[in-house]
Amino acid sequence: MRRLLLALLPLALLATSCSTTDYDLVSTASLPPRFEDKDPQDFGARTPHRHEVHGIDVSKWNGEIDWHAVKKGGVSFAFLKATEGTDRLDSRFADYWRGARAAGISHAPYHFYYFCSTADAQADWFIANVPKEAVQLPPVLDAEWNAASPTCKLRPPADEVRTVLKRFMDRLEAHYGKRPIIYTTVDFHQDNLVGHFENYPFWLRSVANHPENIYAARKWAFWQYTSTGVVPGISGDTDINVFAGSTKNWNKWVASVSR
Repeated sequence: MRRLLLALLPLALLATSCSTTDYDLVSTASLPPRFEDKDPQDFGARTPHRHEVHGIDVSKWNGEIDWHAVKKGGVSFAFLKATEGTDRLDSRFADYWRGARAAGISHAPYHFYYFCSTADAQADWFIANVPKEAVQLPPVLDAEWNAASPTCKLRPPADEVRTVLKRFMDRLEAHYGKRPIIYTTVDFHQDNLVGHFENYPFWLRSVANHPENIYAARKWAFWQYTSTGVVPGISGDTDINVFAGSTKNWNKWVASVSR
């Protein structure tokens, strides 16, 4: 029983930070942005800038990163692309996770899922290329349709999608000892995930509206609110995210999942 309680603790901590809250327009509308944005959106009273904990997600396309400048600029966490399908390893992954760790930025690797390969083959590829020491925060499953892919445009039925994603995440959880985070987009969520995976933390993309307005009844832990952010230490557009809870919630959760 004690082992079960310890296993559930991170999700319980995360759940306490992800409840729906109404925010006062007067107290939030005047908040300055934490970071500049080349294409800023008006989120109204529930602006992401009222959140205390901000982070980025990056891949090789972000190029050289000055991680100490990133940290000094106000970034608390980084999701780092690691693998894709069964044969692609992001060429910057090793440098990025070591740089983030040296700068004191909480970090997690993510895998872009291909529906043209099996869940086990993709889990094998991720595990072979992502050492346990690179997984400070839970690993992330990037689950979305990829119409631009030259090699895999397959869209399986929703029940098959959920089955293979669950198999992939079970493999990662068994290996790393941490329940994965699910990253997804509006269309993929609507097609496959509504009402499912309630016991998993979600990272939602929503760059024009608050996620609670467009993701049906989905509690979220992370919100990707822009892909055109300006972050010190990174050249070019950068994806920026917020954590749902307070700094206190964040520190408790990081401590619980970093053991």
